[in-house]
Amino acid sequence: MKSISRPLLLIFSALIVSSPALGDDPLDRANPQMRAVLEQLDFLGPKPIEELAPRDARHQPTAADAVLQLLQTQGVLAPDRLPAVGAVKTLAISGPDGDPLRLRVYTPPGHGPFPVVVYLHGGGWVIATLDTYDGSSRAICSLTEAVVVSVDYRRAPEHPFPAAPEDSYAAFQYVVEHASEFDGDASRVAIAGESAGGNLATVVSLMAAARQGHMPVHQALIYPITNDAFDTESYEVNADAKPLNRPMMQYFFDHYLEDPADGDNIFVSPLRATLDQLSELPPTTIVTAEIDPLRDDGRSYADKLTSAGVPVRTKDYPGVTHEFFGMGLVVDKALDAERFVAGELRAALSE
Repeated sequence: MKSISRPLLLIFSALIVSSPALGDDPLDRANPQMRAVLEQLDFLGPKPIEELAPRDARHQPTAADAVLQLLQTQGVLAPDRLPAVGAVKTLAISGPDGDPLRLRVYTPPGHGPFPVVVYLHGGGWVIATLDTYDGSSRAICSLTEAVVVSVDYRRAPEHPFPAAPEDSYAAFQYVVEHASEFDGDASRVAIAGESAGGNLATVVSLMAAARQGHMPVHQALIYPITNDAFDTESYEVNADAKPLNRPMMQYFFDHYLEDPADGDNIFVSPLRATLDQLSELPPTTIVTAEIDPLRDDGRSYADKLTSAGVPVRTKDYPGVTHEFFGMGLVVDKALDAERFVAGELRAALSE
C-alpha cells in the first residue's frame, strides 16, 4: 500500500478535526434560543416522520407547537405576542382540477390597496397545514404591510406531483386577477415560501415564464428545496439534524413523486433548469440556515440565478435550524430573518 506523505497526512487530519460532518451533533451548533426550541420539541415526543404513514406523520408535534409550548412555559400567552394583522379570513376558489382550493387571507391594518404576497407553506409537500405556518404569514403581513394570501395546496401522496405546483400556480394567477377583491394591488404581487413552499414559489415563477402567465415581481425563498438529490455537504453535515434530516427529505420525495424520473423535471428540481430558463425569473431573496440539509441547495440556486443574470440577495443564519423562520417570538435570528425578508419584499413591492 502506498504511504501518504506527512504534509498530506497533516492536512487530512486537520480536515477530519475541523469538519462538522464527522461525529458532530447538530444540536451542539444551535444557539441557546434555538436549542431551547429543539429541546421543547423533543419533550413533546415526536416520532420519526420517516417511519410513519403520511396520515400519522401529519399528527406529530411540530416546531410551531414547540414554540407555543415554550411561550407557555415562560408564562406568556402566545396570542398576546402574535404579530398584529388587521383581519384574517379564509375563502375557497376553484382549483385546477375543479375542486375547491382554500386560501387564507391576512390583511394589514389600515386602508389599501395594499401590495400582495402569495405565501406557500412548508412540510415536504406531505405534512403541515396553513395553521402550522400561521406565524410566518402573520410576520410577513405585519412587517411588509402587505396582504398575505396563504395557499392550502393539495398534499402528497394522495395528490402527488404535479398537484401542488398546479394548485400554487392557479392560486397565484387568481390572486393577481382578483387582487382588488381583498384590497390588494394587482400590479404589486410577490411570492414567498418556506422549504417545500420555497420550491413551489420558484416553480410558480418558472411556470409563469413557460406559460406566459402573470410573473411575481419578486420571489422570497426561505431554505428552499431546489434539487432531488441528497449528496451535498450540508446533507452530510446535517444528516441527523432536527427538525429536518436526510431520511425525512428522502421520505418526502418518495411520497411526492410517483415516478422517480420526475426528479429531473425543473418543476421539481429548479436547480436543474438552464440559465436561459432561469433568466426570466424575477429578483430573488434567499434565506438559508446553518443546521439544515437544504443549506447548500439554497446557496447553489442563488449562484445559478446570479449566473443567469437574476438579481439575488442572500443571507445565511448560523446557529439555527430548518424551520427557524417564523419563530421570531422566541429566536432573535428568526426575527432578523423575518425583517430581512420583509425589507426585501417591501423594496420590491414599492417600485
